[in-house]
Amino acid sequence: MRTDQLENLEERQQAYPVLPIRNSVLFPNLILPLSVGRSASLAALDTALAAEDKTIVVVAQREPSTDDVGVDDLYEVGTLATIKKIERQDDVMHLLVFGSERVELGEVESTEPYLRVRVRRLPAPKDKSTEVDALHREMMDVTRKISELLASQTPVELIDVVMQTKDMMQQLYLLASLLSIEVSKSQTLLAAPTRQFALEKMHEFLSYELKVLELRHKIASQASTEIGREQREYVLRQQMKAIQDELGGKSAEEAETEELRRRLDEAELPEKVFKEAEKELRRLERMSPNAADYQVTRTYLDLMLELPWHKTTEDNLELSRARTILDEDHFNLKEVKLRIVEHLAVMKLNPEAKAPILCFVGPPGVGKTSLGQSIARALGREFERLALGGLHDEAELRGHRRTYIGAMPGRILQAIRRAGVKNPLLMLDEIDKLGRDYRGDPAAALMEILDPAQNHAFHDNYLDLPFDLSKVFFITTANTLESIPRPLLDRMEVLRLAGYSDEEKCEIAVRYLIPRQVEGAGLTAEQIVFPRLTLQHLISHYTREAGVRELERTLGRIARKIATEVVEGRTAPAAIAVEELGDMLGPERFLPEKARQQLQPGVAAGLAWTEAGGDVLYIEALLLPNGKDLKLTGQLGDVMRESAEAAQSYIRSRSRELRIDQKRLDKSGVHIHVPAGATPKDGPSAGVAMVVALASLLTDRAARSDTAMTGEITLSGLVFPVGGIKEKMLAAHRAGVRRVVLPKANEKDLRELPEHVREEMEFVFASHIDEVLNAAIPELELGKK
Repeated sequence: MRTDQLENLEERQQAYPVLPIRNSVLFPNLILPLSVGRSASLAALDTALAAEDKTIVVVAQREPSTDDVGVDDLYEVGTLATIKKIERQDDVMHLLVFGSERVELGEVESTEPYLRVRVRRLPAPKDKSTEVDALHREMMDVTRKISELLASQTPVELIDVVMQTKDMMQQLYLLASLLSIEVSKSQTLLAAPTRQFALEKMHEFLSYELKVLELRHKIASQASTEIGREQREYVLRQQMKAIQDELGGKSAEEAETEELRRRLDEAELPEKVFKEAEKELRRLERMSPNAADYQVTRTYLDLMLELPWHKTTEDNLELSRARTILDEDHFNLKEVKLRIVEHLAVMKLNPEAKAPILCFVGPPGVGKTSLGQSIARALGREFERLALGGLHDEAELRGHRRTYIGAMPGRILQAIRRAGVKNPLLMLDEIDKLGRDYRGDPAAALMEILDPAQNHAFHDNYLDLPFDLSKVFFITTANTLESIPRPLLDRMEVLRLAGYSDEEKCEIAVRYLIPRQVEGAGLTAEQIVFPRLTLQHLISHYTREAGVRELERTLGRIARKIATEVVEGRTAPAAIAVEELGDMLGPERFLPEKARQQLQPGVAAGLAWTEAGGDVLYIEALLLPNGKDLKLTGQLGDVMRESAEAAQSYIRSRSRELRIDQKRLDKSGVHIHVPAGATPKDGPSAGVAMVVALASLLTDRAARSDTAMTGEITLSGLVFPVGGIKEKMLAAHRAGVRRVVLPKANEKDLRELPEHVREEMEFVFASHIDEVLNAAIPELELGKK
């Protein structure tokens, strides 16, 4: 008995040569093809082939990349195999091995020239239980689903092959082999000690494979749908192309690129621009019409071909014609008209002269924008207007880079493309109302655009090529210069357009506004008449502005009312009388600016400049018994407040000469008010009027009611010049003030006044406050003995 047991033990522990394999596992009762090329493996095969049973142990490597394999590099469980077929090719041996049973590696007998190990045979698991049956059925269900997903890839149903095998463990081995489960998982099945363990692991592996197959099936289905749609479109396009070829036509894309090629060949582009356009066109020809960049490139080429790189209009340099056109379109404005005629004369003598950059500054409605149109007509140039009011994005002027979605060229290039020539007249309206925020500073971009030394190579971000703007006639407009950055203002020649006098407004209405509004209402000149007296009343009682916009709107209202009456049957001409204005326009909107007939002590008439023109401001001063300091009201700005403080200090310093009661002055405060209180006011030009108001108050002597004044003061008594003289004088004339005290340095500015205004008014020029006080309050007799 003991001898048999020893013999069985020796049989079970028999030594065999070992054949390591890299990426697969050999299962019992299955055949595996192998290719062997390592010297140790070939030696092991030679030894096995020399034996009668041709048996060898096939074991999977833990790490496939290892060449010099030891027992520690192998899994513990392998398969005892028989070599069935062999074929030698050079140094490689191809063979088929048949797995007979599982074995466990034991003691190593030798490692040279090959690995030889004693093994212990492992019997197949035979355990039975309800869990085993349940797991087996569940495994078969998963296998059936996998078989359905693989039906299109394998000619034989996987489930049928498996079902033909009766042994449960053989089914597991067969599935692992057919599904090419990775080595580590296959090795777990081979080494499984029980059926239950093997089924649990196999169910886990198959569930994972099922999820992978389902996902692959879903992806393949979506891809096939997409490919089917693209194939359908391709077939349709090919059919369309064939039809067009039969008809002798071309595809839309080919026709489009050929048209672009023709335009490119005909366009006289600069060399650098032509090279860039040629490159973009070749790129477009290679591009599919469905590509995202197709339309971007197409639009970019259109811009390059439409820009007038060399096209210009010929300037009409006939001076007499230019004067006639400017006089036809605008009344007065002699300085601006003279400047345009001077430019035409320079252009006639020097055609290469740079175009000027003018800035029209003036109140609203004086004709700044329409004057630009007249200049373009006089020069014979194309006219384009760009409204800059509220513009806060620098890219609006320079353009956006083409990398952005919806990118466009800047407004400057768009205007030049619309004009169709490279020397249009571009009017940049409301340049003083540019915005500025985190998106950039448009004024900074304008510094390049409006600089003749730089704009010959203007760089738009979208075009990304230099474009010459030096031939463009730029005209900018503004209501005030305060908000324009100094470096930008330095690049422009400022021409001021002052407000109109009432007489000028009457003339403008007769020449331009009434004919335009009568024609707009569908009337004839015989059907409506505006007597001059009616126009004067309309201007003084229904409009208060430096320009004529509100006057034109008011005339339009009257014209529409007469048009209504004509439609309803009126046949007699309508001569608009002053008495009818109330019924047509409602109550008078403004009281005429009339000088106060009598001024009480403490009141002086000052003159102010506003964006809407000039205005007469009556400065009122009042003593506050037992009060202190100086109180100022009327929404005065910081500069005007400082003028009031300087006036008070000067009057206090001259109290003895002015014969002011010092005790009364010390015990009283002063309140200065400047109507209208709802209108903000600022500036230094009310200084002299404040001195006169305080002197009148403290000396108890009234200032002359027919005298108004303007000028800046200093503590030493000097009178400095101020701006807006024309507007201020017109406001005084409008209010009936016929005597004005002005700084001596402003005498030259009276040349801008209409001649009839200068003739009707008296001007007193002063360089010291004493001269102002003597002119406004003669009773003081300062400096006289």
